[in-house]
Order: sequence, then C-alpha cells, then structure tokens
Amino acid sequence: MKNAILGPLLLLGAGVLAAPVLPVLAQDAAPVATPYVMPDTEVWDMPAAHGQTYRIYVSRPAGEVPEGGYPVLYVLDGNAMFAGFAEARRIQGVYSQGLDKMIVVAIGYPNDLPYDPRRMGDFTAPIAHPVLKALYKDHPSGGRDRFLSFLMDRVRPEIARRYGVNPLRQSLYGHSLGGLFALHVLYSRPGAFHTIIAASPSIWWDDQAILAEERAFRARLEKEPALASGSRLLILAGEREETPVSLTDSIALGKRLEPLSALGLRSSHMVLDGETHITVPSRSVTTALRAAMQWP
Repeated sequence: MKNAILGPLLLLGAGVLAAPVLPVLAQDAAPVATPYVMPDTEVWDMPAAHGQTYRIYVSRPAGEVPEGGYPVLYVLDGNAMFAGFAEARRIQGVYSQGLDKMIVVAIGYPNDLPYDPRRMGDFTAPIAHPVLKALYKDHPSGGRDRFLSFLMDRVRPEIARRYGVNPLRQSLYGHSLGGLFALHVLYSRPGAFHTIIAASPSIWWDDQAILAEERAFRARLEKEPALASGSRLLILAGEREETPVSLTDSIALGKRLEPLSALGLRSSHMVLDGETHITVPSRSVTTALRAAMQWP
C-alpha cells in the first residue's frame, strides 16, 4: 500500500495519502502550511514474534524491475536515518548513473523519536561488565539475536514478497550501537549480507566484548573460507568522534581484518574528515549507497 513520509521526522502509520491540495489564497492572506510528502516511499508497522512492533520504511524506484531484481540496503535506526537515505537514493536518478536503482529499507520504531530507547536492547548482547550493567540497569539490553531473527525471518521475506529484489545483493548499514550490531551479524552469520557497513561501531561497548566474536569469526574462516567468500565490510568513523576510542578502535579493526582478504572477505575502512559521532551518518549516506551497489 503506498504511503508517505512527512518531514522532518513526522511519521504516519499505514494508509494511502493523496498529494496535498494547496489552498487558493486570498490577497494578503497568510500561507497555509501543509506537510511535505516524500515521493517514492512507503511505510507500515510490523509486529515481531517477541511481541514488539517496528516501523518499516521503504524507498524504491518507479518503473520496471531490472533483470535479477533490485539490490536492497537495510538501514538500522530508521526513524533517524530513512529520510536522508531515501532522498539521496532518489536524487541519484537525475544523472542516470544507476545508483537510484535500488531499494532502501529502514527499520525503526512506531513513534516520532529519532532514537528510540529500545534500540539498545535490539542492538546489544546481555551486558557482562558489572559497572556497565549497573549504569544501564533500567535500560533494555541483550535482545540482539531476537532482533536479528526478526530482520532475517520476518522483514527480509516480506520485502521479497512485496518487491522484485535480488537475494544475492543484500546489504546492511548500522551506526554506533547499530554498527556494533552490524559487526555481530557479520561474525555470527557470515554471508547473510553481501555488504556490511559499520559506521562508528561501538566496539568499546561492554569492555570490548565484541572482540571475542571477532576472534571466533577469524577462527571459523580459517577452517571454512567459503563462509565469507565475496563478502564486503566497510568500516567508517569520524575524524572528530567525541569518544576517541570510537575512531582508534575502528581504524584498528580495519587493519586487523585486512589479512582476511586471503580468505575471501573484502574489507576497507575510511575516516571521514571533520565529522563527529552524530554527523557520520549524514556524511556517509552516499558512500553507503555506493558500497551497497558494488557487485560482485
């Protein structure tokens, strides 16, 4: 069902919206403001098996589906990220370079908050460090695997049912804790996505617990190189990250994973000059779209 995204960040539930009718103004009458409707977008709410409801945003091209189907980029923190990704995708069609010929699917929450508190529960493992556990005792955590199941078993099949997609060209973008989650997806389900983009990943979280997963991932690849054959990982960070370890950890991860190219993992890392932790997403949109469109 066609829907619309109202900006900035004024979100509607499912339903069909007609283009707004602009009133005819009498001379000297004050203009009447109407909501902005973002073209080529749809939105609906989807319940998960674990009882939570998520908001699914879609930006897709008009016209015939290409042979083999559209590439798909899944974006976490959809409330904050979708508008930027959707318009960046759409405007690429002005010069017919092909970067608009993809589908962007953002996963968010049914409210108007840019960052819903539930994200911490969806993107993290159970907290082990006692200090962090005490600090966040009133916040949700530890639900990353059930959220991953929702993404893989509910969202992806629904997108495939509604649109003509290429099952081999699926990418995932996450920022901050979402970037940490994206690394967990790579480590726990290598090959599930052709491209993973981890922007300012919170590797520091829970006393760097993600490093144990990285080591286990490396050991798996050494035994079964085919697991990550052809997969891509792009690590992004801002030059002016407010927490310096966000930058140093990202650079170090990129260097550690470079030798895995011999086992089929194509990894790269990039520092975005002048960007802070919260500005990395807007700066990285086009870079992420290009990474998602790379093939093979």
